[in-house]
Amino acid sequence: MDKTTTLLFTHLFFFTLLLTTSLSKDLCNKDDKITLLKIKKSLNNPYHLASWDPQTDCCSWYCLECGDATVNHHVTSLTIFSGQISGQIPTEVGDLAYLQTLIFRKLSNLTGQIPPTIAKLKNLRFLWLSWTNLTGPVPEFLSQLMELDYLNLSFNDLSGSIPNSLSLLPKLEYIDLSRNKLTGPIPESFGSFKGKVPDLFLSHNQLSGLIPKSLGNLDFNRLDFSRNKLNGDASLLFGANKTTFSIDLSRNMFQFDLTEVKIPKTLGNVDLNHNGITGNIPVQWTEVPLQGFNVSYNKLCGNIPNGGSLQKFDSYSYFHNKCLCGAPLDSCK
Repeated sequence: MDKTTTLLFTHLFFFTLLLTTSLSKDLCNKDDKITLLKIKKSLNNPYHLASWDPQTDCCSWYCLECGDATVNHHVTSLTIFSGQISGQIPTEVGDLAYLQTLIFRKLSNLTGQIPPTIAKLKNLRFLWLSWTNLTGPVPEFLSQLMELDYLNLSFNDLSGSIPNSLSLLPKLEYIDLSRNKLTGPIPESFGSFKGKVPDLFLSHNQLSGLIPKSLGNLDFNRLDFSRNKLNGDASLLFGANKTTFSIDLSRNMFQFDLTEVKIPKTLGNVDLNHNGITGNIPVQWTEVPLQGFNVSYNKLCGNIPNGGSLQKFDSYSYFHNKCLCGAPLDSCK
């Protein structure tokens, strides 16, 4: 082997060694790593977190994402989903100071209340805690998460009233509190969100009372109040000049006259079944290309207007009304 070849192999050896050393470097922030190991222990060291080995870089662990060097490789996302996890949400979660996404989902053995330490996560944007057995209230301390734009606490056993303070979050664009055991009215404060009007899902609870009149001034994109005990006049949620796409008010106790209610051209889905709604279906509703429609089990009367999308829905969308007639129901006499 000549001198040039020897030199080449020497440089190649040291380059490979340097590259191997660089790739094996533990990028994970050391404080976050300590916190994560505490979280694993708090959850009884489940097999789901078997990759959380203290001898390896935590940025490579399952369920995690880290930021880049600009945030010193702190953990920015923790997603624990569909594993054999039991216990409560560890309080140490609040010590992951740079966390932007926190998800505990489809964990039927996850119990207890939402820990107050989550209020420490000042960078949190995405909070999804659903399909668990979490109990207790929707916490007031969530209103301290000023960066939050997505909140999903659906499919739990949360109880009590909805906090007024959620409307204070300036970046919130999505709220889903459906399928819990929430009681009381829809907060009056929900008529004055600080930022963009969020998609709002409150279905399958035990909410009662009137819809606050202030909600009539808002232009929701998607709204679902179905399967509660709400009553009164819900017509204020409609309007020809709004940009609403979907509205579900089914299975409540609403009572109002539908005759003069105008709907926006953007409306794709409307479900009003199982209420006490009276009057006629307005002709203006034929001008909207509806994709989903149900007014069954009300007290509507008169001829179903011809044209538009109204005849493409079958009789199940209309039946069990007081005296509604015309296609797809029997012809009017």
